[in-house]
Amino acid sequence: MLLGGKEYSMRFWSTELWNRFMRDESGIGVVELILVLVVLIGLVVIFRDQLTSLMNGIFERIVQDSNAV
Repeated sequence: MLLGGKEYSMRFWSTELWNRFMRDESGIGVVELILVLVVLIGLVVIFRDQLTSLMNGIFERIVQDSNAV
C-alpha cells in the first residue's frame, strides 16, 4: 500500500490508522463510548433468547444449504 510515496505493510497501515483514530479528539469521548457499549450489552442481555434463536435458525439454514451443494 502506498502512503506518501512509501510502501507500507497492511499491518503497519492499519496500526497507524488505529493510532490516528485514537488520537483524534474531534469524535466521541471515552464516556460516550462507554455509554454506547453499556446500552449495546444491555440490549444483548435483554434480547438474548431472541438473538440465540435467530442465530440458530441462520446456522441451521447454512448447514442445510451447504449439504445441498
